[in-house]
Amino acid sequence: MSLSVVTDETFQELVLDQDKPVLVDFWAQWCPPCHMITPVLAEIAEERADALIIRKLNSDENPLTARNYQVMSLPTLILFRGGSPVWTTVGARPKARLLADLDAVLETARV
Repeated sequence: MSLSVVTDETFQELVLDQDKPVLVDFWAQWCPPCHMITPVLAEIAEERADALIIRKLNSDENPLTARNYQVMSLPTLILFRGGSPVWTTVGARPKARLLADLDAVLETARV
């Protein structure tokens, strides 16, 4: 499964206006850790499709959104819920760790 792409122009519609939580992967072509985390995110997107949307935003091609969310290092993952960022992490991490972090944040947000 390929991850869907979001741009500066589509960010509002495809991220902020969604009913489900949306995890945005801010990445760039030149970033090796960004390429390492892509297959992990693709697996999570497939496994959690009922509860979570995952989108990719190329920070070099979409500097406005990256700047608006103060993305300084790549990859940066930001989880949005109800149009607001609720969790951020920087750098690639193993799938189990990423899922544990996401589950903890999503569970807390439900309360």
